[in-house]
Amino acid sequence: MAKTQSTTTLDTLVALAKRRGFIFQGSEIYGGLGGTWDYGPYGVLLKNNIKALWWKHFVTEREDMYGLDTAILMNAKVWEASGHTGAGFADPLVEDLETHKRYRADHLLEDNGIDNAAELTIEQMDAKIKELKLKSPDGNPLSPARVFNLMFNTQIGPIDDTSAKVYLRPETAQGMFVNFKNVLDSLHPKLPFGLAQIGKNFRNEITPKEFIFRVRELEIMEFEYFIDPADWEGEFDKLHKTTNDWFERVGLKLDDIHELNVPEADRAHYSKKTIDFEYAYPFGIKEIGGIAYRTDFDLSNHTKHSGQDLSYLDSTTGKRFIPHVIEPTFGLDRHVLAVIAAAYTEEEVGEGDTRVVLKFKPELAPVKIAVSPLLRNKPELVDKAREVFNTLKKEFGAVIWDDNGNIGKRYRRQDEIGTPLCVVVDFDTLEDKAVTVRHRDTMEQVRTKIADLAPSIAKQLETF
Repeated sequence: MAKTQSTTTLDTLVALAKRRGFIFQGSEIYGGLGGTWDYGPYGVLLKNNIKALWWKHFVTEREDMYGLDTAILMNAKVWEASGHTGAGFADPLVEDLETHKRYRADHLLEDNGIDNAAELTIEQMDAKIKELKLKSPDGNPLSPARVFNLMFNTQIGPIDDTSAKVYLRPETAQGMFVNFKNVLDSLHPKLPFGLAQIGKNFRNEITPKEFIFRVRELEIMEFEYFIDPADWEGEFDKLHKTTNDWFERVGLKLDDIHELNVPEADRAHYSKKTIDFEYAYPFGIKEIGGIAYRTDFDLSNHTKHSGQDLSYLDSTTGKRFIPHVIEPTFGLDRHVLAVIAAAYTEEEVGEGDTRVVLKFKPELAPVKIAVSPLLRNKPELVDKAREVFNTLKKEFGAVIWDDNGNIGKRYRRQDEIGTPLCVVVDFDTLEDKAVTVRHRDTMEQVRTKIADLAPSIAKQLETF
């Protein structure tokens, strides 16, 4: 079978995602809303499986991690202390003077051959746009570049004034920092330890693009790992390795993961060391996650702005200090896209016949098993298939019933969903008490006794 996976395009993935119920355009029947996407029945299962595996990998399989689920709305002073209300959390914006569409100045420059556009100041971007005589994508004059803060703001309560102003959180990290003292007082953990969270964040992106890669409502999986500053290099290296193990665990080849040791000039002001992890998406090598050594920037700033003591007392040495932090962070939506892209395969399975298959790892696959009667209009086959289905459903959970179309079409549909195994009840089943189990990747079909079916499937899923 000849693979043609290298020809995968973003448009191909978008079409498959809609056709098979993974991801839909947000508010589509009303023309959509830019930068928003809805996860369909199989998409939400895939996303939840990635979240569950991430939590298992970074939290439950360790003994130094604790989970949180903090509020999306926070006191506005949190964002003042963290620096998000200033120019540090902003993008360079230009506007089409006729259509009033807005664009990121650095992206326009990059599209016109300026590779280092993101490193330029707002004044340098403005000058370069004028020098190149750039116009908007619609061919119209552009406004001068200006700074645009990415936070969404709203009001608490019935009165619309500045005292009621709050923000939809742009990151989950601050919820963990402001709860550091609560965790110390309630659980008394010893350093090093981490606080983990998976949650929604909101960024008013000027130009959301590339499907679910750059959106206005996004989900982040991350944790803050609190350490003694003397140990930061060793702890950083450990988390670096754990992160590479994670990428392999979800089925991403390390050859497709590119590490960028961010130079000092390009790092966030609070970071002493940052590694960006980039994935080779169909549309280019783009960031999927990162690790940053944030020093004591956040806890020290919150100590200063809140007046609360956020220090840590080492009961062994008697030393009191503000812990430093290493932050591994992962974009969940970007992981969904990467996992789909990595799994997408086209194979020649016969003369002029090509099948599309999503070769998910079984623990990530939205559906583990599809059960079918060979013919949907034969009650004896349907009844026996229902018995098999109910047994497997109780055992494995992620099992679906599929009797739509002929068996060949069902196999192709389940291949595109990424279902590892298909179980078919046929007329021989009524005599030999066995079913046909079809393997997604090899397409091999094996007769298996119903009495042995559950343990046989469990073993296959473990060794896929």
